[in-house]
Amino acid sequence: MDGSQQTDDTWSVAGRTFRSRLIVGTGKYKDYAQNAAAAEAAGAEIVTVALRRVNLSDRSQPMLVDHVKPDRFTFLPNTAGCFTGEDAVRTLRLAREAGGWDLVKLEVLSQTAHLLPDMEETLRALKLLIADGFHVMVYCSDDPVYAKKLEDAGAAAIMPAAAPIGSGRGIQNFLNLGLIIEQTKVPVLVDAGVGTASDAVVAMELGCDAVMTNTAIAEARDPIRMARAMKHAVIAGREAYLAGRMAKRMYADPSSPLSGLI
Repeated sequence: MDGSQQTDDTWSVAGRTFRSRLIVGTGKYKDYAQNAAAAEAAGAEIVTVALRRVNLSDRSQPMLVDHVKPDRFTFLPNTAGCFTGEDAVRTLRLAREAGGWDLVKLEVLSQTAHLLPDMEETLRALKLLIADGFHVMVYCSDDPVYAKKLEDAGAAAIMPAAAPIGSGRGIQNFLNLGLIIEQTKVPVLVDAGVGTASDAVVAMELGCDAVMTNTAIAEARDPIRMARAMKHAVIAGREAYLAGRMAKRMYADPSSPLSGLI
């Protein structure tokens, strides 16, 4: 591989097809210019946009779209900072009016120190958005039962948290994540908790369709270099998943036979 994604290994969500399996955020960067440089270094095609936290309309202030170009990236509006279904629905309706976006990311958080998803509110908001014509990628807890409910309700993609948002702790529950991947027919993307490239590799080796990360890149000592690392990590993890790993064994199995030695 030359470091780019294989053109024939694509994934699709809500009728849109992508080559890059790395989605990056648009928060916590030093400025929008650094954000754009990181997105380019990551080889990303999709960027999430926290509608409550980025400037999309005030021309008197720096604007995201002047750096992260909508004709270069697919914008995925999200509801970061929403704690009720009504807040999330209102936010995404405003996004559709402002930019015509109908592929969106839903997240409804609990008002706790861990900020894990409020799954009851998330499911309720999803049903409202589906009825309103949105294609919804859903941030959720790593609960296979709720993940199935979200899929059955019409979610375009399931995005379980590896760990709490911004924690950088990597995948905490391999069993549950594996169960979600196994049962889900729509794309599964690890979202939240990725801390470094090895976390992205593991998520892809498990069979995730893509990885979403923001803080791991934005808060790295060198965000652009970390973005490149994440790009290669996702590619490596995907290649390993497609290759199929060797079986684990209890005892040694030498690379060279022990019989017939000189």
